[in-house]
Amino acid sequence: MADLKDFAEQLVNLTVKEVNELAGILKDEYGIEPAAAAVAVAAGGGEAAEAAEEKTEFDVILKAAGASKLAVVKLVKELTGLGLKDAKDIVDSAPKAVKEAVSKDEAEGIKKSLEEAGAEVELK
Repeated sequence: MADLKDFAEQLVNLTVKEVNELAGILKDEYGIEPAAAAVAVAAGGGEAAEAAEEKTEFDVILKAAGASKLAVVKLVKELTGLGLKDAKDIVDSAPKAVKEAVSKDEAEGIKKSLEEAGAEVELK
């Protein structure tokens, strides 16, 4: 039991660099994703836990439709699978989330598409 307490104290006192190294080792050698490692370290709190957490889900927020509102409505309809009226409601009520809890790559793709259509977009 004392060994576990010592181990827990070592985890809590890890530096940001050490947490990142630990996350790499857990992922490469044991197949454990860094987010899971962050949860294990987060029990200790402190800055090490904050540094280990990496945002994996993003919300795509439509801030403004811009000059090409019709093009943006059509694109929102296509991206979300919603009907035309629902897509128009999202665009009209900007700022509004177009997609929530999507991967970084998907969020950036959606943002790029909407910006090309003339919309103002933000990732959160």
